[in-house]
Amino acid sequence: MRAPESLHSLILQERLRRIGPLGLAAIASGLLALGVACAGVLPQWQAMRELRAAQADARVQVERVRRGELKIAIQPEQQALDSLRQQLPGQPQASALIERLYHLASAEHISLARGEYALGIDPRTQLARYQIVLPVRGSYPQIRGFIKGLLKQLPTLVLEDLELQRKRIGDSELNARLRMTLYLSRS
Repeated sequence: MRAPESLHSLILQERLRRIGPLGLAAIASGLLALGVACAGVLPQWQAMRELRAAQADARVQVERVRRGELKIAIQPEQQALDSLRQQLPGQPQASALIERLYHLASAEHISLARGEYALGIDPRTQLARYQIVLPVRGSYPQIRGFIKGLLKQLPTLVLEDLELQRKRIGDSELNARLRMTLYLSRS
């Protein structure tokens, strides 16, 4: 039995001599490239198979939703936003809320100049957004009381900016500019 093994060994050695060192290097490079290709391609191929399976599952789920067999679960963030929408005053109540703003100013004996009002939609939440820029004139305690009353009586009002200006150091009257946003439900 030793003779055939040594015969195979001799044949292998003869073939290796014929190929030579350059041929051996080429074969080694080819085997290395094949190994790298398998190591790089096989995981990608497996990932592609998994993606196709997930896509098929998604199609089945979409069909079940269309047929009414499956209900889509609402995410907690969406539930919170829906709850907030229900608690907000509706967009048609905007004029009554603005009127309340003027009553608060009157109660604090503050003079209001003509304000700027712009109605828009918040792109993220789809809530109605009433932006108000209001020039105000009064003493500091009056303006402070007015803002406190606004935030207490209109909880969906956000004070975004407040500018206070006094013409002279000795003046007790201030000119103020309030920039606020009133959030409303679109229903």
